[in-house]
Amino acid sequence: MKILRSRGLFFAFFFALCFCLTDYVSAQGYKAEALSEAPPTELAGPVREALSPTAIRVSGLGGVLCDIWLRKAVAGKGNAAQSLGVLYPQLAEGTLVAAIRFPNGVKDYCKKPIKAGVYTLRYLLLPEDGNHMGVAPQRDFVLASPAEVDGDSATVGMDRTIDLSRKATGSNHPSVWSLGPPEEHPKSLPSVFHLQDGDLWFVEFGLPLQAGTGDVALVPMALVVVGSAPEA
Repeated sequence: MKILRSRGLFFAFFFALCFCLTDYVSAQGYKAEALSEAPPTELAGPVREALSPTAIRVSGLGGVLCDIWLRKAVAGKGNAAQSLGVLYPQLAEGTLVAAIRFPNGVKDYCKKPIKAGVYTLRYLLLPEDGNHMGVAPQRDFVLASPAEVDGDSATVGMDRTIDLSRKATGSNHPSVWSLGPPEEHPKSLPSVFHLQDGDLWFVEFGLPLQAGTGDVALVPMALVVVGSAPEA
């Protein structure tokens, strides 16, 4: 009996160790680093002017996943009231947040395929209706639109944002990318972290937010770059 019990403990320890090692190896699969490259020429002039002259590169074992150019400063609401399910109430819907480049075709948070290319990212809140229940624990998203159809850096509103993004998927459904809460204590930014619940990979960065006073502060923000909604 003692031998059987010892053997059972050994196998339990072995499988637990294998699980931890697998998770550790998986955690090394993606990384984020600074990229000294100007915004792509595919973007319209006003959009390029609004973006940072440097980017964030997210790469994995298969190579570059995406490059992200954040906006130099995003106009925000200084005293935005907190709302249930909203992580970033400082942002107005339709606000240009960033641009992203995919060297290969990818699938968005709702598993809709989009082609390799350059896209703008605009902030939007998920509607509070039965069609979107269970998509994500929060309502904050960015919608991807092809660079060639989104040529204005100004905030365009919800309907226009959705209409532009439909051109990314070529369907009636926009290309949605989920935002989430950042890590509590990231080692440095930009960074990549994994959320085991849902098997989601986030890139975390500091988004420059400009208040009404003109002061700019970095707001930690996390964007899902790999993974999909449980209902997708």
